[in-house]
Amino acid sequence: MEQLIQTLASAALDACGATEEQLGVSLPSLFEQPEDVAVGDLALPCFRLAKALRKSPAAIASDIAVSVKLPDGVLRAEAVNGYLNFFIDPAFYAGRVDAILQNPDFGARGQGMGKTMVIDYSSPNIAKRFHVGHLGTTVIGNAIKNLHAFCGYRCVGINYLGDWGTQFGKLIVAYKKWSSADRVAERGIEELVDIYVRFSDESEKDPSLNDEARAAFAELERGNEEYLAIWRYFKEISLREYKKTYELLGIEFDSYDGESFFTDKMPAIVEELREKKLLVQDDGAWIVPLDAYGMPPALILKRDGSTLYPTRDIAAAVWRKKTYNFDKCIYVTSAGQSLHFAQWFKVVELMGYDWADQLVHVPYGTMSVGGEKLASRTGNVILLDDLFAEAIAKAEKIMEEKNASLPNRHETAVAVGTGAVIFNALSGSRIKDTNFTWEGALSFDGNTGPYVQYTYARASSVLRKAACPDEGAAAGYVPSADETALVKTLLRFPARVDAALNEYEPSIVSRYVLDVCAAYNVFYHNCPILKSSGAEQAFRLRLTAAARQIIGKSLDLLTIRRTEEI
Repeated sequence: MEQLIQTLASAALDACGATEEQLGVSLPSLFEQPEDVAVGDLALPCFRLAKALRKSPAAIASDIAVSVKLPDGVLRAEAVNGYLNFFIDPAFYAGRVDAILQNPDFGARGQGMGKTMVIDYSSPNIAKRFHVGHLGTTVIGNAIKNLHAFCGYRCVGINYLGDWGTQFGKLIVAYKKWSSADRVAERGIEELVDIYVRFSDESEKDPSLNDEARAAFAELERGNEEYLAIWRYFKEISLREYKKTYELLGIEFDSYDGESFFTDKMPAIVEELREKKLLVQDDGAWIVPLDAYGMPPALILKRDGSTLYPTRDIAAAVWRKKTYNFDKCIYVTSAGQSLHFAQWFKVVELMGYDWADQLVHVPYGTMSVGGEKLASRTGNVILLDDLFAEAIAKAEKIMEEKNASLPNRHETAVAVGTGAVIFNALSGSRIKDTNFTWEGALSFDGNTGPYVQYTYARASSVLRKAACPDEGAAAGYVPSADETALVKTLLRFPARVDAALNEYEPSIVSRYVLDVCAAYNVFYHNCPILKSSGAEQAFRLRLTAAARQIIGKSLDLLTIRRTEEI
């Protein structure tokens, strides 16, 4: 398809008697695939050519339609309302199926070859439970990582744990007053959550506890071995719990270096800011003024000389650039942190680092439960453990009713249950605010993850029942309208991958794969596969294999497991 577009673009340039330099645009980049097949297979919008050619878009389209020399495989060109629509011979699409099957990485253009992408995502605070509020950063981040890896980037996934700060002083005090190593060993992270909540309750009655907590954290910062041992134990307990969830989701990280890792690296950043005369004292604190850029100042040091999040984030970015020499460093966090990232990105630029433009913040919308903000203290949270357990149980119950003899039923239920939750989280624009509902998260009907997995399983079943023929077995076959519609949908995959990659938007893939499943199921119902014969059957089997390939790769990109049988 790309080669055909290049050929058509060249023919259109010849027809309008201009060069791309004169037009000021790359003509191949303008081509679109219309959603409505009735208007054509490819369209060239002529609106951006009007200024250079000093004609209306409609006149340009009409002139090219009359004089363009159409390449083989293109039946005709029609000008309609400023668009030049090309109609392609269905036989052309038949040949594209083998092009998909011959390339296991069809859809990837190799944009990232030789480049490194670092991505910071998930990043829970240790000693706290995973809840649905962590789901967005985790699954969006991993899908973005998958997209970059698919396109050739060397990817480094970083889980920047929240493992430092006054809250650990509170935990240490609470642990020493109301808990023990045995209780933590027995109850794990539940015990840490409970003693933290108890500290919050008790400190409201006795504010002196907060002074004890600050003193305990100061001891931790000074390297008190007893407190460091307790802190390491809490971190170990928390990571053990988190890794169970990551394993369930099929997510791996290359680094778990959290905030504590950069504590000793911040003084050098502060000194560099002083040397570069960027720091200004303001009411006892030290800031980098950003009013010239329409932003509040970036706070670097508190009045007492302690550092803040921007200081730590700048130190982390500098360390990551030196360590990984990234071409992109992506941060996946809630939209509420957008100003924070804009501020410290600007500070990095003001420090003179020419890689500041390689820092990317990918924000996502907030999630509420019952229309209310998530809040651990009020209990307005849905724990991820509970959500996935419920989804898996529901999937297994459905399978018991519909396919009791299914081999490896529990493993398939795990794939389908987790897939339902992940797909639900990735089905809409990442920036959109959402209200969590059990019904939505666990939906198995309609445009859902299980529907995609079921379609994949359907295609797999067809191929198991019939050996896929050799490449040339369907030579000369002219596909029907439903077959052509499916091929055209499959050929959109590279463009959808590009868009998802460039916009950091996994929902582009989730919406696209639903289109593939819809087109495949229409084809499946209207075009008998196993009951056909000869070139017709050969083509339909290969088309099924191509659809299965694209659906499977889309599931991979979304971190949803493939299901051979459901």
